[in-house]
Amino acid sequence: MKLILLSILLTLSFSCKDKAENINQNIQSLPNIIWLVAEDQSPDWFPMYGDSIQSLPNLESLSHDGVVFTNAVAPVPVCAPARSAIITGMYPTTLGTHNMRTYNAYAKGQNEPSIGIPSYSPLVPDGVKMFTEYLRINGYYTSNGPKEDYNFEKSEAAWSDSSKEHHWRNRESGQPFFSVFNFSVCHESQVWARTNDTLYVNPEEIKVPPYFPDTDVVRHDMAVNYSNLKRLDNQIGKILNQLKSDGLYENSYIFFYGDHGGPFPRYKRALYDTGLKVPMVIKFPANKGAGTVDDRMFSFIDLAPTVLSLAGIEPPRVIQGVAQFGAFETKNKPKVTFHSSDRFDAVYDRLRAVRSSRFKYIKNFNTNLSRALPIAYREQMGIMKELRSLDSANQLNKISSTWMQPDKPNEEFYDLEKDPEELHNLSKVPEYKDSIDYYRDILNQWIQETKDLGEVEEKVLLHNWLVDGKQPKLNGLQLQEKDNIIKLLHSKADATIVWRKLKDSVWNVYYEPLSKDISFEAKAERIGYHDSDVIIWQ
Repeated sequence: MKLILLSILLTLSFSCKDKAENINQNIQSLPNIIWLVAEDQSPDWFPMYGDSIQSLPNLESLSHDGVVFTNAVAPVPVCAPARSAIITGMYPTTLGTHNMRTYNAYAKGQNEPSIGIPSYSPLVPDGVKMFTEYLRINGYYTSNGPKEDYNFEKSEAAWSDSSKEHHWRNRESGQPFFSVFNFSVCHESQVWARTNDTLYVNPEEIKVPPYFPDTDVVRHDMAVNYSNLKRLDNQIGKILNQLKSDGLYENSYIFFYGDHGGPFPRYKRALYDTGLKVPMVIKFPANKGAGTVDDRMFSFIDLAPTVLSLAGIEPPRVIQGVAQFGAFETKNKPKVTFHSSDRFDAVYDRLRAVRSSRFKYIKNFNTNLSRALPIAYREQMGIMKELRSLDSANQLNKISSTWMQPDKPNEEFYDLEKDPEELHNLSKVPEYKDSIDYYRDILNQWIQETKDLGEVEEKVLLHNWLVDGKQPKLNGLQLQEKDNIIKLLHSKADATIVWRKLKDSVWNVYYEPLSKDISFEAKAERIGYHDSDVIIWQ
């Protein structure tokens, strides 16, 4: 009898050991994924897209080892709404994060007091989560820094570390990682903040686009931005060198991209390609596809499902984007992308657009407003001041004055192949009527199918989401004690439960019962709600 019992115990012991080893082997086989995110930049000024003003050796090297994407686009041409799409795989117009900003972490409850808009987190649709939560459940170390800015309050479940000090080197030995490095040196504000810093390019050699006047002020601001890209390249080079010194560069997925278009007027906040198109390079393990160009339609809503797919995780059905690569790569590649523009700071102006590789259709809902909205933040830039001054003196030519006109047409339609700078609106040209009708119908269908919340006044949304002007709060957790384990439950099906050992600083995602022998604290969280009260077990 003792021999039989011993045999059973040994079998169970080896079985558990084998299972644990298999789990460890599976975790260690997962790929490492790195994002290098530049703020406020268009492809126009990068060597891998044909610009020859200056060399950016680190980014050029990465593009030589990777694939350059020529139709990567932001759904919204400004940071916080765009980043809400990146982190969820959802359209901001579906989430309620379409206005700039909704959640303002820097304002201590205030946001846009001049129009009565507080800082708030939209009550997102059921099942929407920050996608990195799924990575953590599957064994990943996730890190981000220093910028967050998701237009809602982040969840504790999303990151193992989100701070200036974050780094993959802080993970456990052998643990797969997803690390995001955000670079603010090329942000819009740096054009005026660094106006007196060293210039690394000659302003006289810069090609001024036709929608800007060719003046010293314009050339100087563009030279500052070029110089900031040199600073960006140096910073990215440090990360790439760290990957190489750690022996991680060769077999990692490394993404470089901008968070929306360039920092200038008619770039950032505009639905032209200057505001939507971004540089994007992906270096695949073993440099697969090195040195090639890919023209697929790649929207930011595809980033979350693509990373999950690369990690072998099936993207949740609620996600609106598609996996462009990996185990769950879509068979039906997108043929068009959709874009939106709504409130910027205290100014409302609703626009929608649909874009293919050939055409773009823009619907302007507020035709009485100028494209050059009076946004106080942007008015600090030299180019913006120059445009205002020359426009008031009637010294802008026809092309550069178009963006400054006091109103705008109901519709805009551009042939991106013949007119990549979108200077000639074809909405009234008879030969394009069928194409315009087609794209208009596609856009209207998308507005309905995705439940575009831009059709609802923001204060009505606030009334629907908030309770007495405050975020609703989740109910408390339920705790079930049985045998030697603790089960944690919550009444809201899509709430995430997080827990941590007492005195630990990092919250863990709860996905299996905890041992009664652990002293811990736990709470529930969900985007759009205040966290539940914390419960303590000890």
